[in-house]
Amino acid sequence: MVEPAGGWKASPANINHARTVMNAVADSGALYRDGLGMIASENIVSPMVQRIVSSDLHGRYAEGLPYKRYYQGCGDFDTIEELGINLAKELFNVPFANIQSTSGTVSNIAALKALSKPGDNITAVSTADGGHISHARMGAVGLRDLNLSTYPWDEERMEPDIDASAELIREIQPKVALFGQSVFLFPTPLKELADAAHEVGSTVMYDGAHVLGLIAGGCFQDPLHEGADIMTGSSHKTFPGPQGGFILSSSSDEKFQRRLNNAVFPGTCSSYHLHHVAGKVVALAEFMEYGEELSRNTVSNAQAFGSALAAEGFDVLAESRGYTASHQVLTRHGELDSGAGAKAADLLEQAGIITNMNMLPGDTKAMTPSGLRLGVQELTRVGMGTDEMTDVARFYARVLLNGEDPKTVKQDVNDFKSNYQIIRYCFNEENQNGYPL
Repeated sequence: MVEPAGGWKASPANINHARTVMNAVADSGALYRDGLGMIASENIVSPMVQRIVSSDLHGRYAEGLPYKRYYQGCGDFDTIEELGINLAKELFNVPFANIQSTSGTVSNIAALKALSKPGDNITAVSTADGGHISHARMGAVGLRDLNLSTYPWDEERMEPDIDASAELIREIQPKVALFGQSVFLFPTPLKELADAAHEVGSTVMYDGAHVLGLIAGGCFQDPLHEGADIMTGSSHKTFPGPQGGFILSSSSDEKFQRRLNNAVFPGTCSSYHLHHVAGKVVALAEFMEYGEELSRNTVSNAQAFGSALAAEGFDVLAESRGYTASHQVLTRHGELDSGAGAKAADLLEQAGIITNMNMLPGDTKAMTPSGLRLGVQELTRVGMGTDEMTDVARFYARVLLNGEDPKTVKQDVNDFKSNYQIIRYCFNEENQNGYPL
């Protein structure tokens, strides 16, 4: 009998490579299932979205816009994408939405391609003050070869200094005035700064990657109705969908909208991960049902967590403003550039608490910063409330202030987390476990 093409035989070496990957995937899943995922740029997706992102769409192609494709076989996906565009426009109350981008950074690259030319001036938040790497010369700004000037920073308020930044904008007259951050505790004083930008003919761009869900849930600020012409964002942080991006605009100008669409395809994407786009659409529908409550509880949890950490004795930034108005909390753990943030993050991981070290104002070395950036959005998603934030803060204190053995604390973290396994605020009537078993 002739062996069929593509038979199942495999060498031990190659099948072991695959098993290595499968085992590592399982271990990663167990780490988050049993521990506390508190990286501010992460979230988990609903069971329905999980099914969609592992569907046949993962291997399919679509280029162009709904009903204007370069491939056959896209009719069903046209239905999906058209629905997603309409839901995004409704949720954010805007006339334009593009849901194709594969990440927030790709959204930024596309937006800068649409809005500027190489050599143009741009203003943005410095990475040292919390700006995202895509706002810097090392990222999308450099890729577009833009001349970057950064806003003067108000360290106490953790936002651009309004008067000095407005003066900078009027002096530089940037093609794009970019706002938004990666370290993002409070709304940007956008109206005043957008007015200054529009006075000198700048386009105002707002990177809402971290806070997009809070914006959509009415719990942060509304940039596209406060002066921003365009907003980019991620679909997997406070907006709890699969990894991907959005581009939204308050402009009804069809020519401007075409520039934005063309900057995504063919500008920065060919096909654009159809399974993730379909997952975004379901996440949009879920968010329209549950997003306001989810966003409100996320902010409440972050504020309670900041207060609880401070009560334990931690140095929590922005005490005078109630620590945070977003999903993030910032803590300082030693002298500037001391690496104390990195050491704290490592100890916490040993205790089953997953965080990330982060530069704080005054730090200059990204790999040895003094701070941690902490997010509560995933804990909120699995049903934790303000009372649980006190329990979580206590775990931090046991590891970082009391010097307990992280392995001992990890046992208690695992027991605590076992009570929070069901993903909430989504279409999950069956109460399915949100983590891999």
